Amino acid sequence: MFQLHLSLLDWLAMLWFAVCWLGYTRYSGFHSPRPRKRLQDALYVHIRAWIATLHQRDNRIVDTAVITNIERSATFLASSSLLIIAGIMTALASTEKVTNFMSGLPLVTANHPQRWEIGLLLMLMAFVYAFFTFTWCMRQWGFASILIGNTPEKSDERISSSQRLEHQEALAHVIWLAIYHFNAGLRAYYFSLALLAWFLHPIAFMITSSWVVAVLYRREFHSHTLDALLSANPLAQKDTHPTTPEQDQN
Repeated sequence: MFQLHLSLLDWLAMLWFAVCWLGYTRYSGFHSPRPRKRLQDALYVHIRAWIATLHQRDNRIVDTAVITNIERSATFLASSSLLIIAGIMTALASTEKVTNFMSGLPLVTANHPQRWEIGLLLMLMAFVYAFFTFTWCMRQWGFASILIGNTPEKSDERISSSQRLEHQEALAHVIWLAIYHFNAGLRAYYFSLALLAWFLHPIAFMITSSWVVAVLYRREFHSHTLDALLSANPLAQKDTHPTTPEQDQN
């Protein structure tokens, strides 16, 4: 009969890991009724300002160049995810050799092959999620490029102001969703690094998971980048909330 050779501390560490990842994802996308400084809200205001400026000019070469440069980052990380997935699958195929090698290293407590297998499987799932998220992000940047190409000319009198506004809102939201999924893919990378600490000790795994949440929280809500985005545009002080995919499902 198949049995999992995991201690209670291992199970608690995995549960804490799931709570940290899923809990922070939910919290960072939660819209409080009280206004709060948040990186994604400040960025959304600047995206809307950019799209409004885009509608005021006919030459949009700079805008497409910006989209292309940002899309390359998602492409690179999607390709990197595939390479990491291949490496993890190779390690899974030789678990006993890896266990024998790592057992001789100091501080490493994951001596049982099954612990390595579960840890590698969790890491594999995280990078598979990252791959699908980054590829979806790439497609969304492609959709944004199409919307930019479909932007009506400034001199086109057949397009009403309400139609222009609808186009601006749609384009800004697609761009923001692409950035949202890019951040979700990066978050998978961060928490996958936390998984490495499980091979040292379950407590180290829990501490590292908490540390990742602390780093992400500071960057999202208390970073100098957020202060710069807020100060760069007075409109960023307003309570502007884009819609997240989680909210669309509610």
